[in-house]
Amino acid sequence: MTDRTASITAYWDAAAAAFDDEPDHGMRADHTRAAWARLLHSLMPTDPVDVLDIGCGTGSVSLLLAEAGHRPTGVDLAPRMVEQARTKFEAAGITGRFLVGDAMMPPTGEQRFDVVFSRHLVWTLPDPEAALREWVTRLRPGGRLVLVEGRWREAGQSGVPYVAGAESLPWNGGIGAEDLAAAVRPLVAAVRIEPLSSDTDLWGGPVDDERYALIADV
Repeated sequence: MTDRTASITAYWDAAAAAFDDEPDHGMRADHTRAAWARLLHSLMPTDPVDVLDIGCGTGSVSLLLAEAGHRPTGVDLAPRMVEQARTKFEAAGITGRFLVGDAMMPPTGEQRFDVVFSRHLVWTLPDPEAALREWVTRLRPGGRLVLVEGRWREAGQSGVPYVAGAESLPWNGGIGAEDLAAAVRPLVAAVRIEPLSSDTDLWGGPVDDERYALIADV
């Protein structure tokens, strides 16, 4: 583990206890949870599929996917995030699979998935374009890459600076939809963007930055 990876792990481990306090993280409000369930329903294939949820955090998205009948595998670098995800699934009485591992190289071996999903992650990665290339290789033929991303007003949570050296990360602070589409387009057959900033139920209130879903079919 590099010093930067260790710092990133420590940052998100420390953030795990309060992570779900953010409306779109914990999805504790019924209208927020329902909004994310509707969005995921629109982004996922109709039939139950295998989903790799990269940077799964405390497992809120994975839980919605499982409740919809899909088979999520969650991966997160921070062990405490993964612990909370497992606890969340146990409390719901749902079997889940969660792995501690680096988003750059998810530890799922030769397994392939129908959907690779990631939310609010690429801005934290040291080489996001390499990660995108790797993620596409984890898809089965006809699979789908779904990225819920944005261009943030500030990096980190509650104004707390991200790890040392974060300013040198390629997409620190997020990435706009058109730029992300340009990075993904050479890797896939088709890309579309769904703007999300105006759906206040997703975020627990109005936002004034760019938020969107990128859907790419291979």
